[in-house]
Amino acid sequence: MAQPVAVGADDTAGARPLVALPIGHIVRISLYWMGLTAIDGAVGIFVQNRLNYGSFAVDPLVVGRISFLLSIPVAIISILIQPTVGSISDYTVSRWGRRKPYIVFGSVIDLIFLFGMATSNSILMLGAFWALLSVSTNIARGPFQGYVPDLIAEKQVGMASALVGLMQILGNVIGFLAVTVAVLLGHPEYGLVAVAIVELLTMIAVVVRVSPGLPPKSRGGRSWLAVAREAWATDILRERSYIWLLASRLLFLMGGAVLYNYIVTYLKQTFGLDQSTAATVNIIVLAMVTLGNLVVIIPSARLSDRIGRKPVIYVSCAIGFAGVGLAAIAPVVPLAIVGATLFGASAGMFLAVDWALMTDIIPRVSSGRYMGLSNVATSSATVFAVATGGLVLDLFNVQFGEGWGPRAAFVLGAIYYVFAAFLLRPVVEPDRRSRMAAAG
Repeated sequence: MAQPVAVGADDTAGARPLVALPIGHIVRISLYWMGLTAIDGAVGIFVQNRLNYGSFAVDPLVVGRISFLLSIPVAIISILIQPTVGSISDYTVSRWGRRKPYIVFGSVIDLIFLFGMATSNSILMLGAFWALLSVSTNIARGPFQGYVPDLIAEKQVGMASALVGLMQILGNVIGFLAVTVAVLLGHPEYGLVAVAIVELLTMIAVVVRVSPGLPPKSRGGRSWLAVAREAWATDILRERSYIWLLASRLLFLMGGAVLYNYIVTYLKQTFGLDQSTAATVNIIVLAMVTLGNLVVIIPSARLSDRIGRKPVIYVSCAIGFAGVGLAAIAPVVPLAIVGATLFGASAGMFLAVDWALMTDIIPRVSSGRYMGLSNVATSSATVFAVATGGLVLDLFNVQFGEGWGPRAAFVLGAIYYVFAAFLLRPVVEPDRRSRMAAAG
């Protein structure tokens, strides 16, 4: 059964818990990230396969615009629901704690909408179930974002951040691999069934075996509508470092989102691969991206504990620029795979420290609100990347011929890393040495 988390006097004022969690609890918390990101990875590659091959296939000159249109409602729903429900969970009173009820409800409803996507027989139905899935998954995701800072002691932040990053990577690998293997078997829908099972199992591991965390905040007699509005109150603009970090995160994630959301289109249009061959290459790309992730993620987290988070993120921006840029100009598939490997290393470094830096600078007592808003950047990154990348893709295909569009979109993705580094500069990173000393 779940063990109660030790909460010191300062915890109720928003400080971190004073007692370290057992490593098993941190692993179980991180596992749910694997379940959530498995869905993200699977849905993206599933939709691209539907648009490029089979009965759903559309004109290559409009793939970008249709991708954009499908992603608009998904992004809007994510932006509205995740911070709002995260903020509401800060005040929720239940026997399970303030986060778990939302995690359970969202995860269970996810299963229904994933089944709907898997069995959709038109683009309109596919888009409708994708939008509904965005509702349910963000009901779980917003509160869960705040659940992690509730429990992690200061001295465990680096390790927890690395584990969160690792599980996000493994989740993407599972999602991409599940659908890609299902494509090779001739049944892409099986991939969505697989990630539904993964999310259900990881949710159970968190709900049954992890502490409820910090007690809820008092509503002070306010209505739930007033609490929901709090998520969007303008006082958050006073947290300047938080705002700049959100903007930097958005641009960084957009760089990678262009690559992985258009990888199938890239392989088909630029290199002329059929669905089976593209799926096989995708597995190789996935393996190399994963290798790049795993090689750097733990060392990056440890290094950030010594030299700070920002220097590691700057390096990850440089490597991401090189990787996506190389894929953009690669004359042959093997060189594109090298670029994907560099992208994997960049993503691994970023995921290892971004969450830690975010939790370093947010007010702990309102972690559900702030972490929910932080994931607006994550959710928005995909739609902005798909939108801008898709428009560039279609424009260059029309102007210069099919195959040039994906290359131009990847160039745009590389440029986003440059802007991400620039926007990180105003972020003031807390002095970790003094905070570690204070934490004992």
